[in-house]
Amino acid sequence: MFEFESKKPEEIIITTKKTTMKFDISEATIDAGLAVGKIKGPGEFEIGDATIRGIMTESGKTIYDAEIGGVHVGIIGDIEENLDDIVADILCTSSIRAIREIEPKLIIAMGNVDGMVSELKLSARTEKKLKIKNLDSLPTTKEVIVLN
Repeated sequence: MFEFESKKPEEIIITTKKTTMKFDISEATIDAGLAVGKIKGPGEFEIGDATIRGIMTESGKTIYDAEIGGVHVGIIGDIEENLDDIVADILCTSSIRAIREIEPKLIIAMGNVDGMVSELKLSARTEKKLKIKNLDSLPTTKEVIVLN
């Protein structure tokens, strides 16, 4: 089981049994309280019970693909490049194009949720924290979650 929360539109915090990771899309960093400091840029990392792949986009930005307990999480913000490199059950984004191309089961909104909801004809619900038990606990139809 793991949970999501967000204190800023450009950040997603994922907490697992073993660790807490703060993904900052504006800085392309992961802060997991490691002795080496923040992780920045592309590469493959194992942090606690998460396997993370940082992917360099064509414009030099970094998007993240994390696998936690069999659930794939894409953390891309508003980036619309290299979408073929992301397979996500849960997508953290503000990009309508990314949602259409990746087709996640669950969307965590980062940014303009009103435009996203009306364009995709979906409803959104607001949560302080979102807990995910496993892949089978994800919704069967697309759902938008706003964290605040």
